[in-house]
Amino acid sequence: MQSITRRLSSLSHLTWPLAFTFVGVVLLSLGVAYLFIHIYRTVEGLPPFVSTLTLQFLPRPLRGVLLILAGLGVLAFGIWRLSGVVVIPIPDPHTEGGDDLVLGYRRDAPPAITVLSGGPGLLVLSAMGEQVRRLTCIVPVQDPVEYYYRAAGLFNLQNVYYVVPTPEPIGVIAELDDGTRMDVRRLNLDPSIAERHVERLFLEHDGAEPPRLTRLAAEAIRDADAIVLGPGSLFESILPNLLIDDLREAIASSPARKIYVCNLMTEPGRTTGFGVAEHIAAIKRFGGFTPDYVLVNAQRIDPEIYQLYAAANQSPVYLDPEEYEETTLLPGGRVTQQQVMIEGSVVIEADLASSVIQYTASLSNPTESRAVRVLRHDSQKLGHAILELIRRT
Repeated sequence: MQSITRRLSSLSHLTWPLAFTFVGVVLLSLGVAYLFIHIYRTVEGLPPFVSTLTLQFLPRPLRGVLLILAGLGVLAFGIWRLSGVVVIPIPDPHTEGGDDLVLGYRRDAPPAITVLSGGPGLLVLSAMGEQVRRLTCIVPVQDPVEYYYRAAGLFNLQNVYYVVPTPEPIGVIAELDDGTRMDVRRLNLDPSIAERHVERLFLEHDGAEPPRLTRLAAEAIRDADAIVLGPGSLFESILPNLLIDDLREAIASSPARKIYVCNLMTEPGRTTGFGVAEHIAAIKRFGGFTPDYVLVNAQRIDPEIYQLYAAANQSPVYLDPEEYEETTLLPGGRVTQQQVMIEGSVVIEADLASSVIQYTASLSNPTESRAVRVLRHDSQKLGHAILELIRRT
């Protein structure tokens, strides 16, 4: 009963409009009824179905009761359907005579989100579990799922589930632009390839049949309102799963909104020299689709942090005006914002990161640790940006 009352309370701001609408419908019905009575009494030779349609075979009191019950049923159904939409008054000091009404956000139906990522990036989005109906994280094909459940056990996560894309982990081999091939998980361990980038990816699968997508992963993609790629390593955490034919085809054919969270920094030996356009192009090349939306960090980093990353052959991934193909208009709250189109994706800049203190080994003395400031995706900022994007699109 409380859930019904809470749902119907969303119509409190429409009480008078609904009342006037009801009175108008009643008056319209009476007018139509009087016209039918006049036609029935004055026009001769009406076809027999008119008598059946107007229930002439029933006594008048019974006819009236049946029509009233049918009308109340239709009216109740309409009100119940309308109550599924939240109506929120927003005071606007710039307009006269009242508030704006925002319609369309389904309060009783939070979204179901499926995430393709891995490593710490996958745990960043796990904080959204309390705000969604279900958050299903499909782990990279080469990773055991136990790692993520152990890491998630350190937090009190709700509505968060981890599933594997294939019954057994499958190794992933990367081929660099100079022809070098190695396990994708070892690319960041070899400083000699820091200036290279990945050209191709391969699954270490020896079977005659292509890898089979698990039922849980297939259902997560099928039932998703939004599919989020990232945050995480492009060639280690996101693209390997797109090498699975069934998974790739399921995402490409899904009506869910596809959102890519672009990396904050380039990755040595993986995405060296990449801009936003190159990241999107890689998803299109390996996945066969382009994301509907791409979130890019707009925050400029401090010179101290920049120098730290530059020493590790990393550079920020910013939106370059030369990458713009065209601009489009995307509604954002009560204003319309101009957004950028790249490779067919709407690219949105937002504050998505925060600098944090991380302890790392000293370069001069590996036995000592030093505190350095690094840039990381902020779980609250990123979660808010994704949910806001889902809500307004």
